[in-house]
Amino acid sequence: MALPFVIEPTQLAALLAQPTSKLLVIDMCAEQTYLQGHIDGAVHVPPQKILAAEAPFPGKIAPVEKLNRVFSFLGLTPDTHVVVYDDEGGGWAGRMIWTLDAIGHKNYSYLNGGLHAWIASGQSLSTEAPVVTPSDIKVKIDPRVVIELTDVLGEMDRADFVVWDARSPAEYRGERITAQKNGHIPGAINCEWTNLMDRNNALRIRTDAREYLASLGLNADKRIVTHCQSHHRSGFTYLVGKAVGLNIRAYHGSWAEWGNHPTTPVAQPEAEEA
Repeated sequence: MALPFVIEPTQLAALLAQPTSKLLVIDMCAEQTYLQGHIDGAVHVPPQKILAAEAPFPGKIAPVEKLNRVFSFLGLTPDTHVVVYDDEGGGWAGRMIWTLDAIGHKNYSYLNGGLHAWIASGQSLSTEAPVVTPSDIKVKIDPRVVIELTDVLGEMDRADFVVWDARSPAEYRGERITAQKNGHIPGAINCEWTNLMDRNNALRIRTDAREYLASLGLNADKRIVTHCQSHHRSGFTYLVGKAVGLNIRAYHGSWAEWGNHPTTPVAQPEAEEA
């Protein structure tokens, strides 16, 4: 099924209206939101199910055994086309898409704007839980997708490599304390994840995202790695990077790992200007 990577609510509604539709729609919303109303047929996946969810870096990707349970429950097969959405503008949906990339599953779409856009476009909601037929899938994690601390350290001095820090400016500057060390990875470009959402268009990806990112130095000529504190917010920046054709990967340890590591270099704006 050849569907665009970013799909609009009206497109998805038309597909779901077809009796032969075999889409797997994954809802990454808050549980209470899902219970109050979701896209008909959508299966709820709590974000914790695809995370390691264990100290000291709970935001890292879940181990293979946990991912096997989740994707078997969902009935995922290599031919399944997945559509993902959430209720926050794309953070958790992007994290799920990154996870699908990490297990080598390439058939997926993001519902632009998620639940906000679906409702704003006048589509209906359901409170019925769908019946899912499990599969017996066995996944593998691709290390080319799942970037580790040592990968960033090994690349950070190369001219064509850049880190996209999706955290707030206060975190980037080291003013907000979130780890033993605070600041940012030297040379990282700060673009907070919410800057890519159009608040006047139901949290869809802003239409000038490619040009906006290029103006910051994030363009197709660079090999980009994005992160936040726990690779939740950077789920969305990863998603946007893919949508606009950037060469983007993600560092799942994020600042929770980098900022608490004894020997990682940390920069602050004053030090970089000196």
